[in-house]
Amino acid sequence: MSTSEPSTILVVFDLVGIFVFAISGALVAVRKGLDVFGVLVLAGATGLGGGFIRDVLIGATPPAALADWRYLLVPVAAGLLAFWYHPVLGRMERSVTILDAFGLGLFCVTGALKALDYDLGVAPAALMGMLTGIGGGVLRDVLASRVPAVFRGELYATPALAGAALVVAGAQTDLPTYVIAFAGGGLCVAWRLVAIWRHWQAPVPTGPASV
Repeated sequence: MSTSEPSTILVVFDLVGIFVFAISGALVAVRKGLDVFGVLVLAGATGLGGGFIRDVLIGATPPAALADWRYLLVPVAAGLLAFWYHPVLGRMERSVTILDAFGLGLFCVTGALKALDYDLGVAPAALMGMLTGIGGGVLRDVLASRVPAVFRGELYATPALAGAALVVAGAQTDLPTYVIAFAGGGLCVAWRLVAIWRHWQAPVPTGPASV
């Protein structure tokens, strides 16, 4: 892979994923009755949280969210859009859920590719891809006083990890970056959407815990 090719793809994928995730975070804030500042904070935390954590962990400092004005503008725009037009977006809940799945796919790809660019090994790079995908949602739910969705049985982290792992595996070949990205992102998105459609859930404990 050339060094210029992935950088352009990463920025585009990052910004699209940030916008999608920021919309979902802003809608949670609206439903919690937060003011415009709270809506923007949750939009920013959801859109930027995963990438911010990834950049700090891999030593990409300052994080892209602080080094490039576009990374701050996108969640602000998404937050204001949700603040003003939340009745319309709320009626499009299923569409937002589908967009969220695409955001997850985009972020697991960018997280894995950027980790590889910083010379992380195969397993750590796949984990960084997963963390990039789920980190913002975890921050959103914590700030909104909810148990993170990823811990409530939803198949969210597993598709992200699978997509990131495919990206890492593909990066060891001579395939173009866009092929690797679409393969890994496609696997993640397809798995997530089928899980939503079929109501698949991760196993949870049954019966009372021992005292």
